[in-house]
Order: sequence, then C-alpha cells, then structure tokens
Amino acid sequence: MSPTWIITKRELKANFDTPVAYIVLCLTLPAVAFNFFLNKDLGFFDINRASMTWLIENVSVLVVILATVLTMRVMADERRTGTLEMLITLPVKDHQVIVGKFLGTWAVVLCAVALTLLFPLTMFVWPWKLGALDWGPVLSGYLGLVLQSAACVGIGMLVSSLTESQVIAFVVTTIVLAFLHSTNFLIDSTETQWLRMALDFINFDSRVKSLARGLVTTRDIVYFLSIPILCLMASFHMLERRKWA
Repeated sequence: MSPTWIITKRELKANFDTPVAYIVLCLTLPAVAFNFFLNKDLGFFDINRASMTWLIENVSVLVVILATVLTMRVMADERRTGTLEMLITLPVKDHQVIVGKFLGTWAVVLCAVALTLLFPLTMFVWPWKLGALDWGPVLSGYLGLVLQSAACVGIGMLVSSLTESQVIAFVVTTIVLAFLHSTNFLIDSTETQWLRMALDFINFDSRVKSLARGLVTTRDIVYFLSIPILCLMASFHMLERRKWA
C-alpha cells in the first residue's frame, strides 16, 4: 500500500476519532439549512424560483469554517507533540507526508460538502419533487466548492506548518480566509486601479458565485488549483527545513 494512502487513512481516522469535526458539522449544517430556507430576503421560499445559488454561498462559508478547524492541528499538533519528527524519520518521503495529510483533511471537508447535496436531491428528485431544477449551475457551483475547499485546506496546512500552536494556526488561517472571501467589500474603499484589480483577482467569494451561476471559466479553475499546489510546495519546503535544522 502506498505510504501516501496510509497517511491519508491515518489523517481521516484522526479527524473522525475526535469530536471536533462532528461538533462543527452539528452546529453549521443546521445553520446552513436555516439560512437557506428562512433568510428574510434571500431564503429559498422568498426568492420564488428554483435556485441553489444561495445554498452554495452558505456552504462556501461552511467550507471555510471546517477547513480552518481541521487544519489548525494538521502540522502544528504533530510538531508540538514530536510525532512529526518520528514520522519524517520513517521510510516515507516528505512529499508523501504532506500530500497524505492534505488528502485526509480535504476528504473530511468534501464529506461535509457532499452532505449538503441532500438539499437539492430531496427537494427536486425525491421525495418532495418540487419541480424542475437546472442542474447545470448546481453542478458547476459544487465544482466551485470542491476547488475552494482544496484551496482553503492548502492555506490552512501551510499556516499550520509554520507554528506549533493550534490557536495561532486557527487565528491566522481564519484571518487569511476571511480576507480572501471579503476583498470584494474593500474594492470600493480604494480608487487605486491596480489595487482594485488585485483585490478582485484574489477574491474567493466572487469566483464561487460565478461558478454557482453556471459560468465555468479556466481562469477560476486555474486560480483555485494553483493555491493548494503552491501551499503544498511551501509546506514541503518547511518540512525539509525542519528536517535538516
């Protein structure tokens, strides 16, 4: 069995052996459902059309929360307890450690995203069958959530590899992801053209919304894929430095 797959299974087991993921899901999934159905202006029954865009936007927030909570311990706790040193002395390549931990954590986030598919499935397929739904934007929106979750987990892993404190990893990751999701609110506060373009370019929220409307572009896909790749490369570099320090 591949060492990467062994580490992935180990990370999955570690996530499901602790109550953290369950607690976050039990708190956030009902909140997503409540906001999707009962939001005063944007709730499903208020907009009076078969659209899952608001659901996808809510799940996007769930992805950020879950990725932040799960990644704060991925590398930081291993460094604090000393198990990272033991892991890298085993006959396992450093990139296999990084990729395995990434896949194990990402898989948990994807499970949460998959659970939210129950909303459109139960509403429009079985048992309620509320009417016809254009599944194109729904599928492209969920593609956006998959890509966004990979980016969020990658960023969280990089931050976690820089510190031994889970609290610091949690706070820094929260700040970074919150910034990347809210730069669209900062665009109007500056008149500098290059800064406005930069804030618009790095914004996660606008890209997820675009995909949720069915607008699948290479620009958005490449952007979301490049982030976890760069973050994993940086995490690998940090592990290499620690190995030879």
